[in-house]
Parts: sequence; C-alpha cells; structure tokens
Amino acid sequence: MRRVKGRDTTPELIVRRALTRLGARYRLHRKDLPGNPDIVMPGRRLALFVHGCFWHGHDCARGARVPKANRDYWLGKVGRNRARDARTQAELAALGWRVETIWECELKDAEALEARLRGLLAPA
Repeated sequence: MRRVKGRDTTPELIVRRALTRLGARYRLHRKDLPGNPDIVMPGRRLALFVHGCFWHGHDCARGARVPKANRDYWLGKVGRNRARDARTQAELAALGWRVETIWECELKDAEALEARLRGLLAPA
C-alpha cells in the first residue's frame, strides 16, 4: 500500500483541470484544515474531497467490491476510512465550510462533472 498515492492522483487531476477550465482559483491540500482537503477554495469556504470509490466505500459497483483475500482486514479498513471521512466533514462544517465529495465513478461523465462543479462555483 506504500505505492498508493495520497495526492496528485489521476481523479484529482481530472477535477483540477475541470476547475481550471471553469476559471476557478483554488489551493491544494491545506494542512491547517481538518482532513487536509484535496482542493480548497477559501473565498467560497468550499472544501472538495476527491475520493476513490474502493478506498472510501462508495455505493457504486467498484466501491461495493470487497477483495476475497483478507476480507476482514479490508472491511475494517474501509469502515475506518468512512468513519474518518464523516468525522472530517463534521469538523469542517462546524468551522463554517461547505464540504463536497467527488467520487471517482462520477468522473466518467465529463459533462455531468462540469455541470456539478459549475453549480458548486455559482454564488449562493
């Protein structure tokens, strides 16, 4: 698992390119915020997490798959990741941040992704 990247992953780069095309300005991996969000827009008080479906237990086909080997380990690991994600989102919300999660499976439809990002960037 040492080879699993925590930053600059392909899904994260796809989201960053889409945001750049939309003219958004952002910061990466703010260590002073709970959970070290992947993308932060301080002026909009928006924190984006780009999650891999398998690692964070999304309810899509890839996220629901559990390896046959060492099943108990993987169920525990994904469960801990989900609990950490929920705790991080609650902490950010308590600090007044909007928190959004973009799942790896959502990146397959570029038009839908861009529409969602455009909606997030629209003034409230």
